[in-house]
Amino acid sequence: MNDSCTMFWTPTRTAALEQLDAFSPSMGRHYAAMRNTDFGPDERTNTSLLSPYLRRRLITEHEAVAAALRAHGYEGSEKFVQEVFWRTYFKGWLERRPTVWTHYKSQLETAKFRITDDRLLREAETGSTGIACFDAWARELVETHYLHNHARMWFASIWIFTLKLPWELGADFFMRHLLDGDPASNTLSWRWVAGLHTRGKNYVAQPWNIAKFTNGRFTPSASELAEDPEPLTEAFDPGLAQPVRKATPFDPSQKTALLITIEDCMSETLGPSLGNMIAAATLCVTPPQVVKTIYKFNSASLADAAKRAVGLGAPAMTILDPNNPHGLADWAQDAGATQIVTSYVPIGPTRDWLDQAASSLDNAGITLAEITRNWDETVWPLASAGFFKVKKQIPRLIQDLYPS
Repeated sequence: MNDSCTMFWTPTRTAALEQLDAFSPSMGRHYAAMRNTDFGPDERTNTSLLSPYLRRRLITEHEAVAAALRAHGYEGSEKFVQEVFWRTYFKGWLERRPTVWTHYKSQLETAKFRITDDRLLREAETGSTGIACFDAWARELVETHYLHNHARMWFASIWIFTLKLPWELGADFFMRHLLDGDPASNTLSWRWVAGLHTRGKNYVAQPWNIAKFTNGRFTPSASELAEDPEPLTEAFDPGLAQPVRKATPFDPSQKTALLITIEDCMSETLGPSLGNMIAAATLCVTPPQVVKTIYKFNSASLADAAKRAVGLGAPAMTILDPNNPHGLADWAQDAGATQIVTSYVPIGPTRDWLDQAASSLDNAGITLAEITRNWDETVWPLASAGFFKVKKQIPRLIQDLYPS
């Protein structure tokens, strides 16, 4: 891969572990003190750069937190650990309110019709609005497929409140370009900035904050940005948190085919013996119109996962057609499988794809079994309201997840 995004990332578990090891000494005070500053695309040593790997579970959240605890203990690495749990919180929150994802998709389809000037959307996506910081971040996103987390918040706030563009189009712009684009974290972060996730509490980009935390690279004037905008409102009600979807358990007595998706590239740690599989396949489902670089990175990550699985006894891999959900049943049936096993697939494009495949699997008498990792089973039940409910439980969760 020769894409610019590989300046920092190589789509393999080996590279992920190397980055985890390299950054672990900085997961303590250095991270807490420096994490909020965006020094620009050429200087990322103050952030872990682990998010593209965590997104695909080339490494797990459990491994990332374990590295921090080994290096600094909980008190020393508290801020880093909290950020990892933020990611899990968003995943669990969306699992417990799946209609938010459905609503986002439907609103995205109509969002362009709510724009009175298409030119403004083009200027925003190409970085030609005349707002220097925003334009630089737009170009950086398209060129490098990454933005500092603080820059993502500023960008989203300016998109929504200064440019007054639909937040759904901004979320889609991110998902099409971000190397670590995650359906839950991305959708809910944009809703949070807009004032929809925590009702009535929006995030407003302030000129002083941008100047301070870009180390003076950008100094927007007060007149360039919306000064005190009202949070967005909507008629849609996410409702109360529901129990996490109950997955069909794995049955070791059935003839089983292994499915590896981009949601979890560590099938060797799920539990079932890979040597007992009668067939295996990878599935790379991406958001519509995702840029080629993201698709290639996903495909390479799956190829790495497949190589490791085959090395541990799994059959040779088939690459499933992401444009044909019903081909999943044909593949399993041709292999003689009565069960497909995969890691739990959370809400997002891959889950949508599997939902489309469900009727064909049922007609063929094939069960789709999903294995939920202990990390998710432990944390997701707490993701019923705001992050604070999870945050105050982190010390107890650490004890549960890392028994001595």
